[in-house]
Amino acid sequence: MTPVHKGTMSVRKVALVTGANKGIGLAVVRALCKQYDGDVYLTARDVGRGTEAVEGLKAEGLAPLFRQLDLMDPCSVSAARDFFKAEYGGVDVLINNAGIAFKMADKTPFGIQAEVTLRTNFFATRDMCDVFLPIIKPGGRVVNVSSIMGSIALSRCSQDLQARFRSDNITEEELVGLMEGFVKNAQEGIHTQKGWPETAYGISKTGLTTLTRIQARRLTQERPGDGILCNACCPGWVRTDMAGPNATKSPDEGAITPVYLALLPAGSKEPHGQFVSEKTVQAW
Repeated sequence: MTPVHKGTMSVRKVALVTGANKGIGLAVVRALCKQYDGDVYLTARDVGRGTEAVEGLKAEGLAPLFRQLDLMDPCSVSAARDFFKAEYGGVDVLINNAGIAFKMADKTPFGIQAEVTLRTNFFATRDMCDVFLPIIKPGGRVVNVSSIMGSIALSRCSQDLQARFRSDNITEEELVGLMEGFVKNAQEGIHTQKGWPETAYGISKTGLTTLTRIQARRLTQERPGDGILCNACCPGWVRTDMAGPNATKSPDEGAITPVYLALLPAGSKEPHGQFVSEKTVQAW
């Protein structure tokens, strides 16, 4: 009798970090390579920069793997999902780190900044989650890299907007409507009259933290026995291309909280659906 062919799918655990060719994402990959018992994928939209980053970590004696992944390209995202499903049966750790910010001195009109910033930081991350959350394995960990700027932006919104963002039963559809409304108001130059603050980056992260709370609630409802934990976090003020050279933390220090959430021990019930900074749950 010929043996039944079981396929080549690995039962190894696997972690995936988006936007990881530099900055906090690269530092998260470095830390996971040292601490995580499984394969660690550095993903980046640019193959050259991603490969170069992987080679740099290999020179440090680490063993990351590379996968091209561009959040803005649905084909790239679905191809990555199919790869991880075929090779590993899904993903154990997903860290959504990719994001952008305009510099303070940038003269780009605010309406354009709002559209571009939210397209990446909120909408593309949401699309990524829509594709990848269904293949998160039982016991999995999802970490959305948000920012304390999202909390600050929320505190500067009108009372009505604050109440909607903080609602425990806000739906994803309602949240998307709020995000689209902000972009539209910004493009029309009426965002402050409508109760929004003057920060596209901050509102993109308000949206991402709120989305995380919704995702966590849905995971609990739809996969109650799977023990998946989903959280948002602030890495802190980190010296990166985005935050500049005056920031207080190194990228490796910025990686500490995202990695802590990624490696929450098996069987942990919390944090879940929380916003975490310095490894501590923050009020939302």
